[in-house]
Amino acid sequence: MKVAWKTFDLPFKHPFTISKGTKTHQPTLLVQLEHLGWQGYGEAPAITYYDITTKKMEADLKQKKLFVEKFAFTEPERYWHYLHHLLPKNPFLVCALDIAAWDMYAKMRRVPLYQLWAPTLPPQLPLTDYTIGIDTIEKMVAKMQEMPWPIYKIKLGTPHDIEIVEALRKSTQATFRIDANAAWTVQEALEKIPILAQLGVEFIEQPLAKDNWEGMKQLMAASPVPLIADESCVKEEDVVLCAGHFNGINIKLTKCSGITPALRMIKQARQLGLKVMVGSMNESSIGSAAIAHLLPLIDYVDMDGPLLLQQDVATGLHFNNGMVGLPTLPGLGVTPQINFT
Repeated sequence: MKVAWKTFDLPFKHPFTISKGTKTHQPTLLVQLEHLGWQGYGEAPAITYYDITTKKMEADLKQKKLFVEKFAFTEPERYWHYLHHLLPKNPFLVCALDIAAWDMYAKMRRVPLYQLWAPTLPPQLPLTDYTIGIDTIEKMVAKMQEMPWPIYKIKLGTPHDIEIVEALRKSTQATFRIDANAAWTVQEALEKIPILAQLGVEFIEQPLAKDNWEGMKQLMAASPVPLIADESCVKEEDVVLCAGHFNGINIKLTKCSGITPALRMIKQARQLGLKVMVGSMNESSIGSAAIAHLLPLIDYVDMDGPLLLQQDVATGLHFNNGMVGLPTLPGLGVTPQINFT
């Protein structure tokens, strides 16, 4: 097996602001695995508040390249376990390699990736939302009007949260989802959530700090809308902790280290009666395609990375008013527009 990689700083169409800060570009690592003439592709965006950069991913990949290539590949789950122990402090890199392994494996089987876990598609797949990052109220309204969409994910965590949502609601009857990115106190959340519910909010993502479990119990008892864990649910062990504190979880492939653990997290969440969302970390069409193939298994999805970015690195993933066209080609079904050599 051979591994190759490239890094990119993909520009956003608009500066992307959440409660944790602003960025104009999304750094990302793309990998290619090749085995017996088959190629698989994966992606891991770098996120500063998780302290993993593309330089860190590259450095670890260079250091462990021989071992990454040495594995006798048969199927992705075994490869993930090997990588998990080989790179215990870099789940982002493990994610990129795991996605590539699943892509390659499905191509070997000559089927689209989703058919490995969902041979029959449900009547309707979840629609993806479109994210409106924090900005002035006027600019947030303009961003929404620029992109008519059935579901918007609105980033909050400002002194003007209610005014923002009221202004946006005047311009559309679309479904709203709120993501506070852990910015609220319990008191703020108790005050804001009932008002947001009246403004037609479907659910609220990560209202409190990731370790404020007592506060979340209090919110769960009082909230008129579902509460979804994000920063509180990073890895597999976190799923059981979220039961009783949240109504559902948001799985990020990059944070949890790939498709392999995400499939286990989905199964565990279902057993605990939790709703399941899979979220974006502003991936290009390569990482977003990996999310797309999980659509038959989940309730909600946020996979608008290719819509937020000015530049993409692959073709084959299509969006139409919230609907995601599942690729029909084997594997991820996307074609990179880059040369790894």
